This record gives sequence, C-alpha cells and structure tokens, in this order.
Amino acid sequence: MTTQEQVGTERARELAEADKRALIHPHSVIGAPAEPLVLDRGEGAVVWDVNGKSYIDGTCGLWQCPVGHGREELAAAAAEQMGRLEFYSSFGDYSNEPSIRLAERLLDLAPPNMRRVFLTNGGSEGNETAIKLARLAHHHAGNPERFVILAREGGYHGMGGGSLAATGIDRLRAGYGPLMPGIEFLAKPHSVRGADVTDRLVGELEERIAEIGPERIAAFIGEPVLGVGGMVPPPEDYWPRVRDVLRRHGILLIVDEVVTAFGRIGHWFGSARYGIEPDLIVTAKGMTSGYIPMGAVLAGERVLDLADGAAFLHGFTYNGHPVGAAVALANIGILEREGLLERAETLGARLLAALKPLERLDHVLEVRGVGMMLGVELTGPDAAAAAAGVQAGARADGVIVRASGTTIVLSPPLVIDEGRLDTLARVLTEHVTAA
Repeated sequence: MTTQEQVGTERARELAEADKRALIHPHSVIGAPAEPLVLDRGEGAVVWDVNGKSYIDGTCGLWQCPVGHGREELAAAAAEQMGRLEFYSSFGDYSNEPSIRLAERLLDLAPPNMRRVFLTNGGSEGNETAIKLARLAHHHAGNPERFVILAREGGYHGMGGGSLAATGIDRLRAGYGPLMPGIEFLAKPHSVRGADVTDRLVGELEERIAEIGPERIAAFIGEPVLGVGGMVPPPEDYWPRVRDVLRRHGILLIVDEVVTAFGRIGHWFGSARYGIEPDLIVTAKGMTSGYIPMGAVLAGERVLDLADGAAFLHGFTYNGHPVGAAVALANIGILEREGLLERAETLGARLLAALKPLERLDHVLEVRGVGMMLGVELTGPDAAAAAAGVQAGARADGVIVRASGTTIVLSPPLVIDEGRLDTLARVLTEHVTAA
C-alpha cells in the first residue's frame, strides 16, 4: 500500500469513528450507530466514498438531484449570490430579487390557476404550510369548523407535526404520541385491485365525506404518484374523478409534488401528467436539485379568494433565501437547456422495460414506474427484509438503490447515461433474483 493510500485509509477510518461518536443520523437507531458510508464527491450520476469507491446513484440520495452531482454552474450561482447578498429575512415587506424572479418563473411553469408563491426550506415545511393555509382560508371565510384533512394510507408528507400527522405510514408515526388531530385516512390507489379500482376508491371518498360532513373538511392532500409509500402510480382516471368530488363539496386539493415536480416524471409538475387541478402545490427537492435546501408552496385562485385579507402569521427564518432562489433559477435553466424532462420519459421507459421481466419471479409482486420514478415490490412474509438485503447487496456491487418497506425504489439523476442505467438494471436484477 502506498503512502497516499495509507493516508486515505486512515482518513476513512477516522471519519467513520467520528461519525459514530458525534452524529445522530435521520432514520437511524439511537445508541446503535451503523457503519457509515462516508461520501466524498459526486459527478453526474456517480458518487465516490472517502475510500475512492464509486457508486451509480440510483436514488438521487432522496429523489432530489435531477441535474446530477457536481454541477459547477450551480456552485457558481450560489457563490455569486453569496457575494452580493447572502441572506436577509423575507418577513413582512422585505424581499430580494432572486426570490421575486423565482416566484415568477415557478408560476410560468405551473398549472395556469396558480397565482402566488410562498418560498420554504423543504418539503415537510411546505406541507405544514399548505395544511395551515388551507385551514386558515376556510376559517377566514367564516367556516372555522372546516379543519379536517383527508390523507391516504401510504402517503408521505414529511416529519413535522402536521406533515407527519398526514403521513399514512404507521412505522414512521410510531412512538411520538398524539399527533395533530383532524386527519382522516383513505385507501392508497393500489391497495384495492381490479377493473373497478377507481370506482371503489372514489366510492370510499364519497362515503367518508358523507360520514365526516363536507362542511367540516378543509382539504385533501395527496402525491400524484406515491413515492416513499412504494412508488405507486394511480389509475389514469383516478385524479380527475377525485378532483370532481372535491370541487362538488368545496374541499381544497393540496398536491404534494415534493418528488414529482421538475422533470422526475417528465413534466414540470406531475399535476399536468395526471390532469390534476390543484388549489395548493407543495414542491422542493428537484427545485434546486438539492444543492441548497429550498422549496415552495404555490397557491391557486380558490385559496387566495377564501384567504383574502387574512393575516398569515406563519414563516421560518430562512424562507425566501436569496442563495436558494438563485440556485433554483440556475437549476431550472439546466433542466430546460438539456431537455431533461423529455429524457426522464425516455430513460424511464428503458429502465422499466429492463426490470419488467422480474415480475416472472414468485417473490416479485409488481414492477412499476412513471418517468424516472420506479419501484420493484417484493412479496412474501420476509419481503421487507429481502428488500433491505437487495439494497445492501447492490451497494456492495457499486449501485445505490433504496428499500422502502417491501419495495425497492429507484429515482436516478436524469443525466445518467444509458450504459450506467443498464448497469443499474443488471445489478438490481441479479440481487432481486437472488433475494
């Protein structure tokens, strides 16, 4: 071993020990730290750890980097804005040019009924904001009893007080005591199967509204495609019919596009893919490709009409961050120039076709995908453990995938080349077959 290799090995060992000694990781076991994978750098669809081993990034970390790692133009946009104005509060009447330009740009790309933008620091905070804004709008319009939020089993909306309350994944909610009240859960789109699946789901929605009383319901929150809940696309007629029911009863629609916006499923917003007409859109992740924590809540005409004149006493210190806004604008420019929305559809179809043969295996329930959101769902009593084993085995072979319950979810950068995409499919196929 050369001196340089010895130094690298010692650095890796020291960082791993410091990590276990000093950090509590999100979604980890307190007091039982795992051996960390300490990442050092990234470029395109590849990341390297501190030992120099490379990995094809099949997950974008947490869905967040459509333009890939190591984009110097995004680093330059951040540095330029930091040199000009690194930060100032956007509370009250304070503002900054990057935030103003970003709000205009988002409204240009969004469904046509969107009218205003509230900038946030990320997805969980965005869903907290949207839930509060929906409740406030009804309250201000003279209907304070309209506070119930309809959500879905398997839906993921974040880890804050309200966003976790609306998250329909039991293992994420366990142990935290009473959460925000007023949440009612419905079946997720693929939990009932058959030719009449949408009829049954919409029937359940109608029944629930009648039981609760439409005059008590503020909003329905849902992801266009379930992400953490298993990468589940809805039936094609699901969202238009849900929208019609909600409109008939005066219930607002919050569309959680934290994952599905900015090209992930081939559109600026997934709402366009499914014919959804949102009242509120929550987004983050791909807005800056994760280079700066930032998100947004887009508000439509109905919400703004109901809330007109209300004091929205809500906000966090770093809302409207000028550096985040500058990076978001540069990131949107890359997505446009490089045709990455179209590329998501092309590459997603290629990856889905490569993985579909796995459905022949007895322990594979389904392979599904929309754009560059894909999932391989395992079945059987040990399916969750098997999915975790696939994740570990693939990583040992230089491919990062993510086990989410019984489903292995995939969301590679949209800049991944065909060769690496094919390698990802081959490695995953090998480990799923052996699971």
